[in-house]
Amino acid sequence: MDSTIIRQVRAFVVRGGGGDYHDQKGDHWIDDQISTPMAKYPEYRKSRKSFGLNVLGTLVVEIEAADGTIGFGVTTGGEPGAWVVENHLARFLEGRKATDIERIWDQMYNATLFYGRKGLVVNVISGVDLALWDLLGKLRQEPVYNLLGGPVRDELIFYATGSRPDLAKQLGFIGGKMPLHYSPAEGEDGLARNLAAIEDMRSKTSDDFWLMLDCWMSLDVNYAIRLANKAWDRAGLKWIEEALPPDDYWGYAELRRNLPHGMLATTGEHEATRWGFRMLLEMECCDIIQPDVGWCGGITELIKISALADAHGKLVVPHGSSVYSYHFVVTRHNSPFAEFLMMAPGADEIIPMFSPLLLDEPVPVNGRLRVPETPGFGVRLNPACALHRPYTH
Repeated sequence: MDSTIIRQVRAFVVRGGGGDYHDQKGDHWIDDQISTPMAKYPEYRKSRKSFGLNVLGTLVVEIEAADGTIGFGVTTGGEPGAWVVENHLARFLEGRKATDIERIWDQMYNATLFYGRKGLVVNVISGVDLALWDLLGKLRQEPVYNLLGGPVRDELIFYATGSRPDLAKQLGFIGGKMPLHYSPAEGEDGLARNLAAIEDMRSKTSDDFWLMLDCWMSLDVNYAIRLANKAWDRAGLKWIEEALPPDDYWGYAELRRNLPHGMLATTGEHEATRWGFRMLLEMECCDIIQPDVGWCGGITELIKISALADAHGKLVVPHGSSVYSYHFVVTRHNSPFAEFLMMAPGADEIIPMFSPLLLDEPVPVNGRLRVPETPGFGVRLNPACALHRPYTH
């Protein structure tokens, strides 16, 4: 039998914690007071969990080939995502060749148009796609980056996202991206507090260290323009990220036109597919796009998104996602650096993003990383983490 034939597709959710950066336990900067679209309601300001950021949970998709080789992908989606995999998407994979990635993606996307297009369903498609690339790499005994054309640089360089850019500088990162804490609903006092925090962080880092601001979809155009210009004067921000709701392409275009000369506009973490990114690029909404490979459509779609950005002269710096983006970034000239999400509660040490769910997950040292040559994405599921398969087909 052809060893590339897909025997079975399985979808699991993680129970008991582990591997979901939206569901950190205890005091953690990720769930500290951060400006969000829900901050207009006082009862939902202090914690993103309070309005349900952690409700979906982690989805793990496994794809097993005829010879027993298993590839897997990790994304968000939890039990609803597992249902979509088992009850709908599996039909487009089982009995097909693992090499038919382009056809499988196209069939999954078009078959779910009537209830998908973005959000949860494309997250799930992304997880399936990552599992396919992992499987193909293992079948061919090659790292995924070789399947994508091979590396264009010897190592990756990183900026860090976390509450302590000053510590990120000490750890060797080229820059630090800090969360915005106070929303427009908190008025002039909130704006002053935001600016004070940015200015304080700049005083703890050198002028050549990139300092960026993550606004997590929470601002309006006028507030974002005021914040950006005042922050530029006080701290020389490298960029302002995801300032507006992801569907407000017109607002992003206006924001970018009104940024200080030298500051970049970035967004795309919560955008999906080539069509969504085409809007951002053709409307001149940003200077850098930041697709999450686990949410935008997977590696298969990220290839197309990156090509669009390259044709528009824009950079692609994927959002977080650890090895799933590392293997892509190292193969693309228009992805000159990568993001590392600081998973330590105090953002003061290097912890693998998907720990404890994944084993062998590489992390940067002094802000640098050589992507391992291990087949597939080079990581393993930790058998100590409980996986639950809520549905079967």
